[in-house]
Amino acid sequence: MKIKNILTTFVSAIALLLSTSVVSFAKVVGDKIVLGAAISLTGKYSSNGVHTQNGYNMAVDRINSMGGIKVGGKTYKFDIIYYDDESNPKRAAQLAERLISQDKVEFMLGPYSSGLTKAIAPVTEKYGVPMVEANGASRSLFTKGYKYLFAVLAPANLYLDVAIRTAVELNGGKGVRIAQAFEQDAFSQDVRLGILDAAKDTGSEIIIDDKLPKELNDMAATLVKVKQMKPDVLVVSGHTKGALTAIRQISEMKVDVPMLAMTHCDAAKLSKQHGKNSQYALCASQWHKTLTYKDDFFKDGMTYDADFTKEFGYAPPYQAAESSAALLVFKDAFERANSFDQKKVRDALADTNMQTFYGNIKFAPGGQNIDKPMVLFQVMCDGGKCENKVVAPLKWASADLIHPIPSWSKR
Repeated sequence: MKIKNILTTFVSAIALLLSTSVVSFAKVVGDKIVLGAAISLTGKYSSNGVHTQNGYNMAVDRINSMGGIKVGGKTYKFDIIYYDDESNPKRAAQLAERLISQDKVEFMLGPYSSGLTKAIAPVTEKYGVPMVEANGASRSLFTKGYKYLFAVLAPANLYLDVAIRTAVELNGGKGVRIAQAFEQDAFSQDVRLGILDAAKDTGSEIIIDDKLPKELNDMAATLVKVKQMKPDVLVVSGHTKGALTAIRQISEMKVDVPMLAMTHCDAAKLSKQHGKNSQYALCASQWHKTLTYKDDFFKDGMTYDADFTKEFGYAPPYQAAESSAALLVFKDAFERANSFDQKKVRDALADTNMQTFYGNIKFAPGGQNIDKPMVLFQVMCDGGKCENKVVAPLKWASADLIHPIPSWSKR
């Protein structure tokens, strides 16, 4: 779905709102199931907001072109109303209210980020609006008792757990010394809690526990400590901008550390931005194109990667893939419910047990996906070409982990 389609949707929405027809702009308009979404198209999350929107649009086009959604003996197509939440939680909550109260949308797709999902979830819950979200991983989202929130991705506390456990395994089962720096948002703080849990479980020690600056543009203070204290692992979580800042300053300051593990590496396109300076970084990912999950719409990860790249001009980060999976979940739930009744659709979502190209999806009572692990890929470069290769868990590894990272003097 390109800009033309989005504009068409917007114009259609205005026309329907102004219409005196007895058909209201609600859950179904003619042969369309209308979903609402507040997305970060501007502000600090705009890069990943665009990935989210592109993933949604990719799935809408694919599902619609392959027969749509069959409910009550009729065939329907998906349509989405988008508003820009400006990467602002207060604005996101206001837009959720607008979509539900004014636009009469009865089914929602999630925004980008845990913080914005936290802002919207109380609104959708209040109105009994089922929301399938793909980019809010904070575990606190799943401890509130929400009944209408469903997340296709693994929770945030599991993002880099595997990195610590892998480092300990490589250290002969002995605990390691960990340095960490985190953004002060809900997602990154949950990643931090996961590291604390992993450290406790493995007998590891946190020797640096820093906060990233609000603008995510300078982590030199942390890196000076890393050079002095020589940890075994450096963990960084600051979304796209934080990942780019980390690689830039680690290379500028020639910081040597045996293992560097981060979030949002693929969304940041590290190798495109920083070339060989990004080599050896370990990146937590919800998905990778080489994984062997399959479905009838996108076939597998390699096919999705090729189709997405052809459509949007860049390889899909996991934020796009999981967003596409959210539409597959909604289609499956509508068809199993065989209804547009919100309670019936909600119950069908709760009973989801399916495989998509993105991974297995099964929801716990809290709404989190309990059937899909995280993976770690490592940036590996050969000549002038860099690739992301899965190195953990070993079950899906497509390459051997390079550890320890060679020092800058030997690169």
